[in-house]
Amino acid sequence: MTYSGFPRTAYTLPDCLVSARNGQPQRIAVVDENSRVSYDELLDRVRRFAMLLRTSGIQRGDRVAIFLPRSYDAVTALFSLWFIGAVGVIINDVLRTRQVNYILEHAEVSLLVTNSRLLSSLENPSISSSRILLIDQVALPKEGVTSSPTIGNDLALIIYTSGSTGMPKGIMLSHANLLAGAYIIADYLRLTEKDILISLLPFSFDYGLNQLLTAVLIGGTLIIEQSVLPAGICNTLQEEKVTGMAAVPMLWQQLAHPRWSPFTKRSFPSLRYLTNTGGRLPEPILRAFRKAHPKVDIYLMFGLTEAFRSTFLPPEEVDRHPTSIGRAIPNCEVFLLNEKGEPCKPGEVGEIVHRGATVSMGYWKDPKSTAERFRPAPFQGGRGGLPEIAVYSGDYATMDEEGFLYFIGRRDQMIKSHGMRVSPEEIEDCIFASGMAAHAVVLASPRTEDANDIVVAIVPHDPASFKSEDLIEYSKREMPAYMRPDIVWPLERFPETSSGKPDRVRLKEMFAAQRKRS
Repeated sequence: MTYSGFPRTAYTLPDCLVSARNGQPQRIAVVDENSRVSYDELLDRVRRFAMLLRTSGIQRGDRVAIFLPRSYDAVTALFSLWFIGAVGVIINDVLRTRQVNYILEHAEVSLLVTNSRLLSSLENPSISSSRILLIDQVALPKEGVTSSPTIGNDLALIIYTSGSTGMPKGIMLSHANLLAGAYIIADYLRLTEKDILISLLPFSFDYGLNQLLTAVLIGGTLIIEQSVLPAGICNTLQEEKVTGMAAVPMLWQQLAHPRWSPFTKRSFPSLRYLTNTGGRLPEPILRAFRKAHPKVDIYLMFGLTEAFRSTFLPPEEVDRHPTSIGRAIPNCEVFLLNEKGEPCKPGEVGEIVHRGATVSMGYWKDPKSTAERFRPAPFQGGRGGLPEIAVYSGDYATMDEEGFLYFIGRRDQMIKSHGMRVSPEEIEDCIFASGMAAHAVVLASPRTEDANDIVVAIVPHDPASFKSEDLIEYSKREMPAYMRPDIVWPLERFPETSSGKPDRVRLKEMFAAQRKRS
């Protein structure tokens, strides 16, 4: 490890908070609108809320659902349940009753922590009122808990996927998994206690949660940004002297829009780095950021929730490899395996397989899917004993001669066109290069039993002047026949998953319904 100031005795998540408080008790830990909370204040509130949970009957190993917006309250609730050895189940506050009830029932939660506003949004929650704790209405006890029997291998969190394909799965993460992810990312981002991170991603999204954990690990400050408007975000970057910022492509595309956002026009003297995850950052946007903010480091990252984080591209390689997702993160190894289970040669497409400290504990109450996705790691010659488990991602990539990885797409999203297999992301990159798209998502729509239409759902940069024919003509000039869109489908906005990604399944349903009507 190359950084300084991290707690060396953090074995569990409560250890991080205690160490941060002991190191700098008056340092601001969390900023949430008008609340500026020190580490001393945060630890005191966490311990008292943990006592409330304990007196409510919560025991070690019980699942506690947190249905709250990103907030000081959510931070308090999370660390409180960890202090008594309970397991967190974070539910994104944009979910509706059906999705919330599925998670409550599937995770077999013992208590739901929410607030009055969100509870009123649930039509018929599948949990008794006696097992609901409203954080905005409770009085905390004067005394807090003082100890926890938790160890690093204990289950800390169940993260439910967005459910873009079928019902969501609950991914189990231990304290050791979450801490490993925090240590590793804090290491390669070179974080210190002086860093101020802006929180834009939901805590139910693995990297959104990782930002919170790394901030506490280093004893830094987390700014919980409530504005969803680019101007509001830019104001916070300046006013709070933010040093680090993370987002997904949909949000970066909004921040890069020349008419809607001042992000590429204003200066942010304190901003040290940007990170992208959750999908490929279009190269034109990357180039625009590099031009607008040449002194800001840009880290291109890739991860899957089953392994928390997987790869990153160092800032010094961004100009040489702008479309790469980099190499494996520290203390982990990433393989590309072909259909025979053999290592891929440079340029050969293969499945991403991840081994290391961040590989999760599998899927909650789903041994079949766990056995399919979590399998013995390849190439264990000479290891002996029990086999190490790796996660087989279902994502495909290629590797160049230098070992840099290039994401191709999900196995279940590949499009067959003119006898070729092509990833939606590859076509989307070409669409973004046209300069016509603020957002673009490529879909396959069945035309016959044997053929698909390639559909480009597009939010134009300039809706008033956009013409679908112009994009079709551009594709004929710049793209091979098997990649060209058959249909251009302009939209005002895209539906999103709970983690802020384009909801491809919903878009397919919308297009199919429209096609059926026409």
